[in-house]
Amino acid sequence: MRPAHIALAALVAAVWGVNFVVIEIGLGHFPPLLFSALRFLAAALPAVFLVGRPKVAWKWILGVGLVLGVAKFSLLFIGMDLGAPAGLSSLVLQVQAVFTALFAFVALGERPGRVKLAGMAIALAGIAVAAVDEGTSGPLVGFLLVIGAAVCWGVSNVLTRKASPPDALNFMVWVSTVPVLPLLALSLLVEGPERDLAALRALDWTGLGVIVYVAWITTIFGFGAWGWLLRRYPASSVAPFSLLVPVFGMSSAALFLGEGVSGLRWCAAALLVGGVALTSLWRGSPPPAPRVVPAERETAAPDPLPSGGASRG
Repeated sequence: MRPAHIALAALVAAVWGVNFVVIEIGLGHFPPLLFSALRFLAAALPAVFLVGRPKVAWKWILGVGLVLGVAKFSLLFIGMDLGAPAGLSSLVLQVQAVFTALFAFVALGERPGRVKLAGMAIALAGIAVAAVDEGTSGPLVGFLLVIGAAVCWGVSNVLTRKASPPDALNFMVWVSTVPVLPLLALSLLVEGPERDLAALRALDWTGLGVIVYVAWITTIFGFGAWGWLLRRYPASSVAPFSLLVPVFGMSSAALFLGEGVSGLRWCAAALLVGGVALTSLWRGSPPPAPRVVPAERETAAPDPLPSGGASRG
């Protein structure tokens, strides 16, 4: 990768890591479900009028919109609102790579090899260590909701893989249109219209800046730049930069929010990041090419042009 593109990939990871601090600040201004609805509303408008028509079937947009937009972000925002620290949330959410591998095996038949299974076990050990640390120092319910968000993210990753969108930015903008109304309805039912109206009336420049960051910087710029890099480089070259997200998340939470990092949390971070690296980045050796025996060569009909191909002459 060119140095400028390496810098861009690192910048996207930094943007996504700092996003957890911004979410923490936003939860001080909005109820979690309303906050999530406003995030997707701002990500969808006016971008939906600029990116063109959807490039995949609506069933995939609806599926990812409901699982990723409604379920995953509701669990994440509520979990953080209940006290899950921003830095720890940025770390724990990365276990989505393990759930993605599990769901891909069930739904797509992608059988993980021994190295990936070892990586999954190491990552889950990291989650167990983080759970012990959080259980003794913070609210365990919020921590469990963040794990639930990682589960939903794994499901949405498999749905996205099935959809195979040719344009990541176009796909994310259209996906962002789906959660807005369900999240607003849930917010009115769970959080109440009085609380929602009070938050909207108290909207200030900080609250507006939070919405702009989580919608335009994290979603529009982040996914747009990431998709641009994936179109130019192999996924194996781009994907490792996602492991920097919890690094930026935990360091920015310590810097801006004063979150401490215990010895157990450092241990959990090492186990989880290492396990996720093995789970998501290991490709293994390619399968051997099928061997053509001489008898097949003698009996095969001559085919001067490949099927569907063009003459090279």
